[in-house]
This record gives sequence, structure tokens and C-alpha cells, in this order.
Amino acid sequence: MSAAAVNPWARIFAPFAVGYFLSYLLRNANAVISPELRGDLGLTAADLGLLTSVYLLAFGLFQLPLGVLLDRYGPRRVEAALLLVCALGCALFAFGSSMSELAVARALIGLGVSACLMASFKSFSLWFPLERQASLNAAIMAAGGLGALAASSPLGALLPVLGWRGIFLALAVFALAVAALIFTTPERPGGAQRESFGQQFAGLGAIFASRAYWRYAPQTTMIVGGFMALQGLWALPFMMTVNGMTRTAAAFHLLLMAGAMLVGFLLIAFLVRRLARAGLPPARLLAIGMGGGMAVMLCIVLQIGPSWLLWPGLGLMFAVGNLAYALLSAEFPVALAGRVNTALNFGAFAGAFAVQWLFGVAVDGLQAAGYAAGSAYRISLAGLLVLQMAGWLWFLFGSAAQRRPRSLA
Repeated sequence: MSAAAVNPWARIFAPFAVGYFLSYLLRNANAVISPELRGDLGLTAADLGLLTSVYLLAFGLFQLPLGVLLDRYGPRRVEAALLLVCALGCALFAFGSSMSELAVARALIGLGVSACLMASFKSFSLWFPLERQASLNAAIMAAGGLGALAASSPLGALLPVLGWRGIFLALAVFALAVAALIFTTPERPGGAQRESFGQQFAGLGAIFASRAYWRYAPQTTMIVGGFMALQGLWALPFMMTVNGMTRTAAAFHLLLMAGAMLVGFLLIAFLVRRLARAGLPPARLLAIGMGGGMAVMLCIVLQIGPSWLLWPGLGLMFAVGNLAYALLSAEFPVALAGRVNTALNFGAFAGAFAVQWLFGVAVDGLQAAGYAAGSAYRISLAGLLVLQMAGWLWFLFGSAAQRRPRSLA
């Protein structure tokens, strides 16, 4: 189908947006159902962290071959095929009866949705001009924000009706429908590359060897990955343990956080180009947003300010993290777009996996050492904040070095 015959928003953006909605919903679903999972299976905090983070591990490990597949076969075929794996994982999760069975199912879910964001970015790079990439990336992230909203109070409201097993059966059917929707999107001429696999992996190696990649990777790994770990699991038990909230109240705070994150994505989508023309380029906006998010994190650790303001503030500030993908992609040829985005996403999900698992290990270890549960959660969050600060300072140092005149280098 020719580009002239296609309405890109209706035929390209909307199907991929639905896919990313599903991906984000599944990423965060365990946060709301965590009390039921722990009660049904007798899980410790470390067990729950490992079970939930297996999604992130499978998702992250597949990012590097995913980039090669996206550049070779195009986003439409790759995402549609993987969503079939997602549907299988949801069905197996619904029928799982042990930690090992649920972990395998959760890994299949993570693998199955691993292309939802990166296929969107690749598709946008094919269908839309470069100057629209940052706003389009933010718009697709807004669709993910809607998925995060759905994975808070609305999902909690469905639990008494369907139970967590019924919810995952419904999600399996939804994943099949989304796979069919994306498979029917038009193909962009030139969307698939015919390099050899050796050439494609050589291109991936060049990305990892570049200074541009390592300017963004540490910050994305610890800040974006750390936020995903909190939103996807540990924010709810933190609020229940530290702030004494009920599960319903904590889920409502997750709803507020997801709503604020959605607002942040929408603001970026509509304002990023105007802000750049006004003297606030995306790289500076990224640095300011990440710094503001860590300031909010510090307030959460120290319990300064109301929870109903702090947790949404975290979502609003960290929404700017997606700008790193467009900024990094601009450093490379469009033929490498799939590999560039998945290389950075690999860092984000590696960080999310490590934080989501080790946060639970830290909480259990601190309590075993005699700390109260609330103190264990706060100390673990403070440790994450230190790592995030290191990644942010590295980004700031790299930005300053890039602005320095070459004659003075």
C-alpha cells in the first residue's frame, strides 16, 4: 500500500498505541494483585520481586535480537508474532498453580510484549519525519500511561468480579485481538532491511561502542528502569507498609501517579517542539525532569509532604525519560533505528529487573537484620536513589563535555 493511501494516525499510530497500552497494563498488573499472589502461593517479598521481575528479564534480554528483527523484517510482522506469545503467557499465568509455572508464564508475557514500544518507534521512523519523533514517542508513551491507569484502581475493581485468574484469561483474548489488529497495518516500502545478520550485529556493536550510547544508558538504566520497578510492583507495598494505607487507597495513589505520568507524556507530545524553539531543547528538558524526579524521591524517602502529591509528582517528572530514545536515535542513521532504541531499552529493562528483584531482597534482608518493615522499605528506596543520582550526574557530565568547544577539549 502506498503512503498516500494511508492515514498514518488511524492506520499506524492507533494500532501500535493499543499494543503499548496492553504492554504497560501487563507490566504493572502484579502490583495490584500482589496481595492475592502472596496469599495464594505463600510468597516472600523476594519471591514476589523475582516472580514479577521475570517479565522484565525476558523483556530486556530480547531487546538486542529484537532490534535486529525489527530492522530486518519490519515492525508489523515482528510485533504481531510476539503478541501471540503474550497471549499464550497470559493463559498459562491464569492456570498456573506454582511459583515455577507462574514464573515461566510471566517470562512469556514479557517476551510477548517486548516489541510493543520499540516496534512503535521503528514504525514512526519509517512513516513520519525526524522532527516529529520526540512528540510521537511521547504520544505512544501516553498510550502506555493509559495502560498504567488501567492497571491501578480499575484493575483492582475487577478483582472481586473475575479474580486474578479470570483477569489474565481476558488479557489473553485481548492480546490475540491486538496481534490481529497490528498484523493488518500497512507495510512501508523499505521498512525491512536486507543486510546479512552479520552486518546487522556489527551495526549493533557499533552502537554499544559509541560515546553517544553511553551518555544516555546509565541514566536510563537506573532512573527509567528504577521507576518501572517501583510502578510495576514496589510502590503499592511501600505505601501500605510505610504510610499505613489500605490496598484500595494505595491503588488509588497508583492511579494518580499513572494519571500524572500520562499528563507528562501528553505535555511533552504537544509542547516539546515549542519548548525547543523557546530555548529549552529536549536534552535540557530531560536533565531537568530527571533531577526533579529524584528530588521527589528524596521527599518520599524522608516522608516530607503528602503522599497524594509526591507519588503523582514522581510520575509527572519521570515522564520525560522517554526523550532519551529520540535524542539517541538522532545520533544514528534511520536504518539503525530499531537497534538503537532496543539497545537503550535493554538498559532500561535490565535496570528494572535488577531493581525489582533486589529491592525485595533488600527489604527481606533488612528485616532479618532487625529493622522494622517501614524502615526496610525506606532504606531500600534510598539505596535506589543513590544509584539514580550517579546515572544522572554521568548524563550531566556528558552533556557538559558535548557542549564544550572542541578547541578547548
